Amino acid sequence: MAAVEDEVDKDGEDVTFKSLGIVDVLCEACQQLGWKSPTKIQREAIPVALQGSNDIIGLAETGSGKTGAFALPVLQKLLENPQRLYALILTPTRELAFQISEQFEALGASIGVKCGDSHGFYCCGNFLSSSYWLWSGKKPHIIIASPGRLVDHLENTKGFNLRTLKYLIMDEADRILNLDFEKEVDKILKIIPRERRTYLYSATMTKKVQKLQRASLQSPVKVEVATKYTTVDKLQQSYLFIPKQI
Repeated sequence: MAAVEDEVDKDGEDVTFKSLGIVDVLCEACQQLGWKSPTKIQREAIPVALQGSNDIIGLAETGSGKTGAFALPVLQKLLENPQRLYALILTPTRELAFQISEQFEALGASIGVKCGDSHGFYCCGNFLSSSYWLWSGKKPHIIIASPGRLVDHLENTKGFNLRTLKYLIMDEADRILNLDFEKEVDKILKIIPRERRTYLYSATMTKKVQKLQRASLQSPVKVEVATKYTTVDKLQQSYLFIPKQI
């Protein structure tokens, strides 16, 4: 396995999304979102993803900008080869799926990327039983779902398949596996095309994640910018103490 080492980058602030290879239209989207410069994980992962010849396993802290690390390359590749049902992002929860869909749609707004709309695109666990989008020509470019919800539709929604899929991203893979989605992930891996790029992002490298890595990734490059069980310094955290008896 190749490895990309996370070194102290004295010139990190001078690195731009454009210098990483991101096209102007997506650089402008980053600017509109207030992304002034790439984060560590973005600086390491984006060039590897744009090269397109390796899968990626990324160990990244919570709040490190890892969504941008996989969203920008996927959107750029989609721009080069537009098609529906292009990428699948698996997440442990609907809440995270919603957050990721917001970032994808914000980054891809100027190029017409769709993750969901009122007609019932599969996104964030919502799917109309009428399967309207399958027959309306309004299939989404990006599918974002929890493994359980996706397997349910692969097995029970007539006409729904992922034969054209080019990218599989598993975000917070450690949490996906901790929530006992192993069987669902195995089913998905057997259904989707073998010829694809796979990005696996996790905060920790557990034994389950290592097993999943061996089963799903080909010639992966390891991008590590996290220490075990850490969050980034700029992430604001708080807690509320509730007495046992009030």
